[in-house]
Amino acid sequence: MLIDSHCHLDYFTPMELPSVLERAHVAGVGEMVTIGTTMVQSAKLPAITEAFPNLWCTVGVHPHHAAEAPIPTPETLAEMTRHPRVIGIGESGLDYFYDRSPRDVQAANFRANIQGAQLAGVPLAIHARDADDDIATILREETDRGGAFTFLLHCFSSSRALAEAALLLGGFISFSGILTFPRSSELRAIARDVPLDRLLVETDAPYLAPVPFRGKRNEPGFVAHTAKVLAEVRGMTPEALGDLTTANFRRLFVKTACG
Repeated sequence: MLIDSHCHLDYFTPMELPSVLERAHVAGVGEMVTIGTTMVQSAKLPAITEAFPNLWCTVGVHPHHAAEAPIPTPETLAEMTRHPRVIGIGESGLDYFYDRSPRDVQAANFRANIQGAQLAGVPLAIHARDADDDIATILREETDRGGAFTFLLHCFSSSRALAEAALLLGGFISFSGILTFPRSSELRAIARDVPLDRLLVETDAPYLAPVPFRGKRNEPGFVAHTAKVLAEVRGMTPEALGDLTTANFRRLFVKTACG
């Protein structure tokens, strides 16, 4: 079985979603995590998970939306994780490529999401784009301040230096369809070297569809194509890679291992 550790199922219409989930099932994808990006949107995600038993969700504020509303308190975020289908916080982080929110606001929001994860004892899904040094610095500072916490760098396409910094702090690395792109040889080299017990796969659907669907709308079933390439990079069978990443997912998202 494969698990899509990061997707945005609320981007599909209620009429589309059952078919999307059925195609995922046919592709061998047993579970999916739909991700929070704003507080208003995050509050709606548990209802989606309640309608489908193989779905989980996170709650949090994406850096693009950090300036759109008051930054949530860590306590508020932690309280939202009390729902049994909410298994993490995020996605949050820094995005200096689009810079849709002021960088100081992004940083304050990122720290609030980290602190919420620390309070709740759940993992944080991190968005990192063109902000490697500041991501690493904040992760170290918040670890020193509040103690170690679990996290993953989602849709990883950053530098080897950020991957190594995250791994030293106990982080996981999740690879998306970008791994399958012809020009992603450097990323595949990083994927080859990540410890086996820190690997995850995802789609980030509806974005970033893998080869051979590049340019089309992505969906959770396509994670099988990313997993196939990752298996080739690691010299594993797709079945072994599926078993590995599923076991890693259960260790990271502890609530899912408890049903």
